[in-house]
Amino acid sequence: MFARSVFSVLFVVVLATAPLVGEDKKPHEKEAGTNTRFERFKRLAGEWVGNEQGKEGHEVRVQYKVTSGGSAVVETIAPGTEHEMVSVIHPDGADLILTHYCMLGNQPQMKASGGGHGNKIEFKFVRATNMKSDKDMHMHDATFTFVDQDTLTSEWTAYTGGKAAEHAVFKLKRKK
Repeated sequence: MFARSVFSVLFVVVLATAPLVGEDKKPHEKEAGTNTRFERFKRLAGEWVGNEQGKEGHEVRVQYKVTSGGSAVVETIAPGTEHEMVSVIHPDGADLILTHYCMLGNQPQMKASGGGHGNKIEFKFVRATNMKSDKDMHMHDATFTFVDQDTLTSEWTAYTGGKAAEHAVFKLKRKK
């Protein structure tokens, strides 16, 4: 009888503390492990300023914000202006997904497959919403080069008619 009571108490203690195992990790880390390329995007949190290559004198502002319990990064280009655009970056296992909410009214989705090339992360077009066809003008590719912790280059390629039409390069510095 005593042994059964002790066993019952131990069983209840084990059940009560089981959910606490691994609680020091954030929810997205429990399921997928740490995606080191995504961690680079999280470290961008804050305000960035710079210019678009070929358009010196025209300042570009970009904000990065970590959101949703650390599971997504929101990039806002030209915040508060009529040209404001938002991209959301999040991990998908070893890959990264970027959805760009464009001022053109479409939402291209791009993927950076696992691996990567050092300090460069390249997103390639997967699909888009709110477009009649892939020949409609849309952002097709984006490349982020992490120069150092306070310097970032982002390159965006727009497609129209099924081929590259415009290429924008933003050279950014962290605002201090």
